[in-house]
Amino acid sequence: MSNGYDAIVVGAGHNGLVTALYLARSGWRTLVLERSAAAGGAVRSEELTLPGLQHDTFATNMNLFLGSPVAAELGAELARHGAAFETSATPFANVFPDGRSLRLYQDRERTLAQLRAHDPADAAGWEELDALYEQLAPALFALYGARLTPRALTRLALTHAPKLGAGGLRSLARLLVSSTRELADAHLSSPEAKAMLACWGMHLDFAPDVGGGAMFPFLEAFTDMRTGISLARGGASRLIDALVGLFEEAGGELRLGAEVTAIAVEGGRARAVELASGERIEARRALVANITPSVLHGTLLDGAQLQPRLRRAAASYRYGPGTMMVHLALSGPIPWRAGADLAGFAYVHIAPYVDDLARMYSEAMAGLLPAEPMLVVGQTSAVDSSRAPQEHHVVWIQVRALPGEIKGDAAGEIAARDWDEAAEPYAERVLAKLERYAPGTSALVLGRAVLSPAELQRRNPNLVGGDSLAGSMHMRQNFIFRPFPAAHDYESGVPGLLMVGASTWPGAGVNALSGYNAAQKLLERRPSRSADARLLAAALGAAGAAGIGALRRRRRR
Repeated sequence: MSNGYDAIVVGAGHNGLVTALYLARSGWRTLVLERSAAAGGAVRSEELTLPGLQHDTFATNMNLFLGSPVAAELGAELARHGAAFETSATPFANVFPDGRSLRLYQDRERTLAQLRAHDPADAAGWEELDALYEQLAPALFALYGARLTPRALTRLALTHAPKLGAGGLRSLARLLVSSTRELADAHLSSPEAKAMLACWGMHLDFAPDVGGGAMFPFLEAFTDMRTGISLARGGASRLIDALVGLFEEAGGELRLGAEVTAIAVEGGRARAVELASGERIEARRALVANITPSVLHGTLLDGAQLQPRLRRAAASYRYGPGTMMVHLALSGPIPWRAGADLAGFAYVHIAPYVDDLARMYSEAMAGLLPAEPMLVVGQTSAVDSSRAPQEHHVVWIQVRALPGEIKGDAAGEIAARDWDEAAEPYAERVLAKLERYAPGTSALVLGRAVLSPAELQRRNPNLVGGDSLAGSMHMRQNFIFRPFPAAHDYESGVPGLLMVGASTWPGAGVNALSGYNAAQKLLERRPSRSADARLLAAALGAAGAAGIGALRRRRRR
């Protein structure tokens, strides 16, 4: 038996590393155990195609991290360990079959000008949405970054309800329950402009008609118009290396190739981990799992005596559709038919339209290989030229959404029902679609790497069925329901064991928030119940006062 640690973190994804880092900096003796040969989880870069070319294997967009409290508090120290970022002032664009496109710039007036040239009604609607963003964004980002406890929600209500007033609260509630189609139809005119919003929903698990899907596309589009899109200079692993460096500098210990096979629950509390090597390591104060519920409860806690209700809740955790990653090394920039300048955009979406997204999602959920997948074409080296020296170009293509298990092919062309056999034929469909929008791209390909949904799960067991979100973000398991009610606020349902990562609030993305919030939870003094009650009463009073005030103003009018 090894000497005990104050805390053990299982899984060296970025959220697990963030939790460990804050605990170590607070004097806790902290150990991180990672089964793989490299830290990072779904935040990793590798030479996947040609030597010297760095591809972000999974996640690439660093905007959420740069907006996180971790970046605000530790940014200078992470930079000392090599973390740096490159930002594109041309964040994203959509291309369409007739050779047209719509572009979003890190420039409000320039964006509005090209929307106005396309359809004046789109520009007017975009201005409405921009004004709505200015009104709601402070409350939405505060909600996104908060622990969703009664105390935290009470503070949010006290802070933001009076500022929003009754009208703002109604707008906020309506946005939170809207689908991307509903949001786009309410404000935009042309099919092209509507697709600009709807495509962002597909980055998560929000097809156009899924309720609750509007918030992320709304925030992403209008934040990008202000900040651009940022990538880690030199590859996503540079951020991970910096987190590890800072963690070890604080006295933390990271073990790679250390597979945890069980978490020991004794006396009703998680006490220790057991490794494949046979070693047992105890945690004196806390265990933290950067692991999705089906792996945690179905494998690592399989031998523990848990309540049947907890096991059923964990088993009911639902995963969304799969993702394929196609990584390309090119000898030149992508020759977009809609304009050579598009080669400088961080992302180009190929849907093309909202109805196509709805059809594709329905096919995937029915187990069919979609006839027309949505492509998120990430032009990595256009943002960070250090990724591809000697005039080469690195391209990252996320293919959304796909079935985790194949039952058929919507196009009737691919007979394979196993992803190991279907991956290459489906990648050909992906590249053929790209070729239609950018003729001549295929002649530029120097190398490619295809990661099917099955391969994503092999590389990272949290990506069950190739779900890049580590769990659907539909309303039934979002907000206070993520991952499930018995595991709210980073609890696992087992005393002494917390959960972090994409399966917990606020979900997927390189946001560092679950790791940060779990660390603060472990380090804080718990407030008294009476203090919580007083705060809740004050919040209800503030919300009520806002509503009564609005009612009185209407009566006076």
